[in-house]
Amino acid sequence: WGKMAEGRALRGLGRPYSAGGAPPGVPLSCPLPGVPKAVFAAAEGRERFETRVTALENGLRVASQRKFGQFCTVGLLINSGSRHEAKYLSGISHFLEKLAFSSTAQFGSKDEILLTLEKHGGICDCQASRDTIMYAVSADAKGLDTVVNLLADVALQPRLSDEEIEMTRMAIRFELEDLNMRPDPEPLLTEMIHAAAYRENTVGLNRFCPVENTNKIDRQVLHSYLRNYYTPDRMVLAGVGIEHEQLVECAKKYLLGVEPVWGSAQAKDVDRSVAQYTGGIVKVEKDMSDVSLGPTPIPELTHIMIGLESCSFLEEDFIPFAVLNMMMGGGGSFSAGGPGKGMFTRLYLNVLNRHHWMYNATSYHHSYEDTGLLCIHASADPKQVREMVEIITREFILMAGAVGEVELERAKTQLKSMLMMNLESRPVIFEDVGRQVLATNTRKLPHELCALISQVKSADIKRVVTKMLHKKPAVAALGDLTDLPTYEHIQAALSSKDGRLPRVYRLFR
Repeated sequence: WGKMAEGRALRGLGRPYSAGGAPPGVPLSCPLPGVPKAVFAAAEGRERFETRVTALENGLRVASQRKFGQFCTVGLLINSGSRHEAKYLSGISHFLEKLAFSSTAQFGSKDEILLTLEKHGGICDCQASRDTIMYAVSADAKGLDTVVNLLADVALQPRLSDEEIEMTRMAIRFELEDLNMRPDPEPLLTEMIHAAAYRENTVGLNRFCPVENTNKIDRQVLHSYLRNYYTPDRMVLAGVGIEHEQLVECAKKYLLGVEPVWGSAQAKDVDRSVAQYTGGIVKVEKDMSDVSLGPTPIPELTHIMIGLESCSFLEEDFIPFAVLNMMMGGGGSFSAGGPGKGMFTRLYLNVLNRHHWMYNATSYHHSYEDTGLLCIHASADPKQVREMVEIITREFILMAGAVGEVELERAKTQLKSMLMMNLESRPVIFEDVGRQVLATNTRKLPHELCALISQVKSADIKRVVTKMLHKKPAVAALGDLTDLPTYEHIQAALSSKDGRLPRVYRLFR
């Protein structure tokens, strides 16, 4: 066997070239004769990545962003949300979100819509927030015409049949029940802190439909709302991963001169109120002892959220506030991970690492086109509520103190990396393009935002915090509130030098 193999190897050496495809003697540094010249992808200028915006005659804006790939994300963003419901029954936006992608003038049912999208490998989604509702589709870019046609039909020609409205009522009732039973009360607290900060106005209005309104909302109520808010001047058709001209053509074809199902009467009652920050407290006494009855039940906790007015995302101070929020960071006491996971943020170092009985301390920053809210959420055993509130008020006061160079740089780097990581994903780019164009008619590109983040100095943090601490606080409290300090005491602590609560002397403990 060995001799035969050796013979074969020697015969192979005698061949001019074994594969028979390449001429001999051509070094690897030279192109092969007769082979077409390779064309390589080149890094093109930034202008190829700029967001292009075109306004149609009816006021609708079309915005697009190029992105390499076979698929695209296209959607309609509408300046309509729970903040516009002051003159209507609360909960309309919640209903519209649940009714999205149901039967329309062209499509007999939700299944028909899904089957149409499946032909282009597509999926659809609708999300409503306090100020925007978003209908989005991700599909193969070749199906752009079908997708824009479908989006126009879903937004402007929904059938809103009695059966669909009844199904939505059931879905909303179930969701509200689920919301109250969840071990994580964060969505509930977010509602409460907004209600406390902006009492009965704009972003303080309830995002979820109150149970008592589920039976009152019908097609007529929805149409009277849609007539005022689903107008072309309040809409942006945004697309990522498609050619701008193509998207504009589709918009003209399906969104120009289209009569909506509720008629084209002039919008009369458009609410243009500016958010009025009031501050205040919203308390919900609730037995949290049976929230999580499982093999390892979560101990009974009381949740507190304290917030102060920050600024709108259109102001220059928005960037320092975003850096401050990153610097505070925080999370749950069981979060695993190292420096990249925020273990060096203030709420970990100063709160969770020092006070073992604290279960959670997290910073949140909510921002809108006319206001903003920076909050800290904390949870602990009901017996330690007073101590927990004092720890949070002290952290707010310390924000206005010295900011270390290292922690500031770390927060800025973390914010930039989070921004860039999020903008890797096509749906996130889509939402960013849509929201920015809806609010400002233009879009700040990631490199511009990174440059603004880099410019933030410790003096900027101190300036925005000092301004913020002059406002009245907003407080949300959920659970056993026996030991909760009064609102006046929390306000006094946030006005003091050290953030301590006024002493309370009791005769009987």
